[in-house]
Amino acid sequence: MPHFTSPLLRNIISRNPFDSIRRKQCLQYLKSLRSLQYDGFKTIYFGETDIAESLITGEEDLSDGYFMHAPTWCIVHASSSQGWVPWKYRMFLRDELCIKREESLFFEFCDVVKKAYGKCAIVVKERRQQDKMKPKEDTELEAQVRVPSVINLMSIVCCPEVAKSCGHELLSLPSPYNYLNPLDSAWSSLKWFIINNRKEFCLQYIDNVYSYQYILLSDLISKGIGRINSSKWKILTNKVRRWENYYLGKFS
Repeated sequence: MPHFTSPLLRNIISRNPFDSIRRKQCLQYLKSLRSLQYDGFKTIYFGETDIAESLITGEEDLSDGYFMHAPTWCIVHASSSQGWVPWKYRMFLRDELCIKREESLFFEFCDVVKKAYGKCAIVVKERRQQDKMKPKEDTELEAQVRVPSVINLMSIVCCPEVAKSCGHELLSLPSPYNYLNPLDSAWSSLKWFIINNRKEFCLQYIDNVYSYQYILLSDLISKGIGRINSSKWKILTNKVRRWENYYLGKFS
């Protein structure tokens, strides 16, 4: 008796024309990472996340997306398999009046991890971009993984030459494979901590006309980051390692 795939399942398993290219990029990234690890490089995951004002206050986001934008804080930090790196995380206010990227901060970071770990393979997640139709010869070149001249995060400029000057190598993780970066899970845990504990870091003041709410944001973020300890990092990085082994075994 013939079996027909349901329309829902058919949508799930449909492939984008660029999937094979991305898969090759991911495989090349993993091979480069393993080669560096075998050569004694320590893996460091460097990245950022956005914390919206509504997440901190618990109030509805009233921005309309066109003319009114609610402020957003961007947190930059890094981790290894043992936990957060011994570098003071940075927090930037991102709004329409603040769009400058820090260029010197990446050198400071590279210098700190050099003193702490020696030579490192610094993994940065590339920003997601929409795939566009390209000529065939361009897609052939795209299948080859390359490290761009710079990797622009929202707040930091990451330059391979700066990493090399400190003895490190900078690797770009293809965007569809974000789960190969344990920082994504750590950021999720931080945001859940903010949601569940923001009231404990909130002070209120009421006068004859207005009521004011003060949120101890720095304390809230620091406490949330501190809750992700070394044992949790070990679980996150072991999960990533299993995915890496799966891809290397399946597609190599």
